[in-house]
Amino acid sequence: MLLILIALALAYAFLNGYRDASSILAGVIASRALHPRLALYLSAIAEFAAPFLFGVAVARAVATGLVVPDVISLRTIVVAMGAALAWTLFAWWRGIPSSSSHALIGGMLGSAFIIDGPGSILASGLVRIVLPLFLAPPVGMVVGYLSMRLLLWAFRDATPQVNTLFRRLQIVTMVGLALSHSANDAQKSMGIIALGLVLAGRIDTFYVPFGVLTACAAAIALGASQGDWRLIRTLGGKIYRIRPLNALASQTASAGVVTAAAIAGAPVSTSQVISMALMGSGAAEQVSKVRWQVGVEMLTTWALTIPATMAMSALIFWLFTEMGKMGWLVGWFLNWLASS
Repeated sequence: MLLILIALALAYAFLNGYRDASSILAGVIASRALHPRLALYLSAIAEFAAPFLFGVAVARAVATGLVVPDVISLRTIVVAMGAALAWTLFAWWRGIPSSSSHALIGGMLGSAFIIDGPGSILASGLVRIVLPLFLAPPVGMVVGYLSMRLLLWAFRDATPQVNTLFRRLQIVTMVGLALSHSANDAQKSMGIIALGLVLAGRIDTFYVPFGVLTACAAAIALGASQGDWRLIRTLGGKIYRIRPLNALASQTASAGVVTAAAIAGAPVSTSQVISMALMGSGAAEQVSKVRWQVGVEMLTTWALTIPATMAMSALIFWLFTEMGKMGWLVGWFLNWLASS
C-alpha cells in the first residue's frame, strides 16, 4: 500500500509539472521572449531547485492541516491520491486547464469523509486550506491588474524598442514563477508521502525525509521539462493576444502571490493564479481585450473539480471494496477446489 501511494504521489508531481508548465511558460512563449524548448529547460531547473530553497510549510499543511492523522488510515490517503491523479489524467486527456491542487484537496476530503467519517476532517482546515484556494485567483487578478497599470504608467513615454527590455525581464520573472510554483506544488506530493510514511510506521513523527524531497523535486522538474503544448496554446492565445508587457506584469504578480502563499503554508493553484493574473493585466490595458468567456469556462471547471474528485474518491473506494469481496470469493473457490 505504501509503495502504491509513493508511485501515485510521484506520478501526480510529474503531471503537476507537466500541466502547470503551460501556465508558467504561456506568457514567455506567446510574446516570443525565449525559445520554447529553452524556456522549458530553464523552468525545469528552477522547479528542481525550489524545494531545496524553501521550507515545508505547505507539505505540513496538506498532510496535517486538513485531516486528523490519528484517525485516518493509509488506505484513505491512497484513495485520495488515486482520485486526484485520475482527475488530473482526465483533465489532461480532455485538454482542460483544471487545478491539480483542487483535485488533491477534493480527493482527501472525499476519501476521509467516506472511509473515516466526518470526524476525520478538521473544521479549521477547511478555512486554512480550502479558503486560500478560492481567494488566490481573485487576488492574482487584482495584483496583475495593478502591476500592469503601474508598468503602463512607468513606461508611458517609452518607444517600441522597450519591448526588448520587457522580453529580457520576462526570463527573470519566468524563472521566479517556476521557483514559486515548485515551492508550493512539489510540497503537496512531499506531504502526502511523508504522511504515508507516518501511517505505515516507517517514521515516528511527521517530517519530509531528504529522499522524499529529492524524488518529488525530480518528478515535478521532469514533468515541467516536457510541457503540455495544448494548454500553452490555450493560455497563450485564447484569452487574448499577449504582449511582452502583459506577460511581464502577470508573471511578476503571479510569482509574488504564489511565493507569499508558499511561505505562509497556504496551498494554492499556480495555474489559477497565473490565468487570473493574465486576465487582470489584459483588463488593465483594455477590458474588451480579454475573452472573458474563456475565463468563465476555466472558472466552471475549477468549481467542479473538488466535488468531482470527492465523488471519484467514493467510486475508487467502492471499487476497492468490491475487489476485496471478489478476492475473498476467489480464495474460497480455490480452497473448495483443494478440499474436493
